[in-house]
Amino acid sequence: MGVGGGCEDVFARAKAYEGQAAAVGGVGKDLVNEPMIRHWCEAMGDTNPAYAGADATAPPTMLQAWTMGGLSGHAGRSDAYDELLGLLDDAGYASVVATDCEQEYLRPLRPGDAITFDAVIESVSERKTTKLGTGYFVTTRMDVRVGGRTVGTHRFRILKYAPAVRRRSAPSPEGAAALPKAGVAAEISPPKRPRPVVNRDNAGFWEGVSRHRLLIQRCDGCRTLRFPWLPGCNACGCPDWDTVEAGGEGTVYSYVVMHHPPFPAFDPPYAVGLIELAEGVRMISNVVGVPHDRVRIGMPVRLEFEQVDEELELPVFRAVERSGG
Repeated sequence: MGVGGGCEDVFARAKAYEGQAAAVGGVGKDLVNEPMIRHWCEAMGDTNPAYAGADATAPPTMLQAWTMGGLSGHAGRSDAYDELLGLLDDAGYASVVATDCEQEYLRPLRPGDAITFDAVIESVSERKTTKLGTGYFVTTRMDVRVGGRTVGTHRFRILKYAPAVRRRSAPSPEGAAALPKAGVAAEISPPKRPRPVVNRDNAGFWEGVSRHRLLIQRCDGCRTLRFPWLPGCNACGCPDWDTVEAGGEGTVYSYVVMHHPPFPAFDPPYAVGLIELAEGVRMISNVVGVPHDRVRIGMPVRLEFEQVDEELELPVFRAVERSGG
């Protein structure tokens, strides 16, 4: 079956897999343990004391790590998931890319906890056209348990797609004749930037951006400021928080210059900075207002909001000229 041919039939057949098991009776290969927690924290640069000592808990974001099968894999993966992917492969949607994940934490994990899990095929989207190509988003939900009680959920979404065809050959004489003449504007929409993933944990941040406010979370318990937005405090674990508005002043803490790969809607080279705000938190954004090869660590910057297209506005940081420099 060619791509696009019989797509309604493909969708109907794929949709029938919703609710079927993707994995049954999964068992974590290791108990939750201090060495793995230590390695994780060292890799992430997380020195939170809650993750060390006699009363240690595991970082919540390690949830998936305890379920991973390593090179030898896991027993319990169902035939249904492989059949679904095979169906999409056979229909021409043979490429795959992971798009996003969501996690929910119901209770902390502690050293000694024995992990079990099941997974279900939660949804298959209608056929979608993306910058990569046309295909279907497949979402699985994993329920992670300790002692039979659910301690967290992990949703993982992939796109099974047929890559978009990019024609680079010169136009035929007939095609060239149809191209706009000099001085005539071509009615071609420019490619759009990828949309940010907005979920329940960060929706307040993007609402603030829409009102030209850069909001930082502040823990109700220990009053620690944090960025990016998280569902709970990574200093004391308190789930309650409010926000403060950033004043907009900052400096370039570190940066990279993007040259490759080229991607539609981006025009390399450009500078991406890790910006240290005056409030003490850091965020990643573009550095504008100065050539990419003149960005420097310690450079002062100021927040502004850039209208990327008719739907998307983003916070960026403009280089500030030093007085007398």
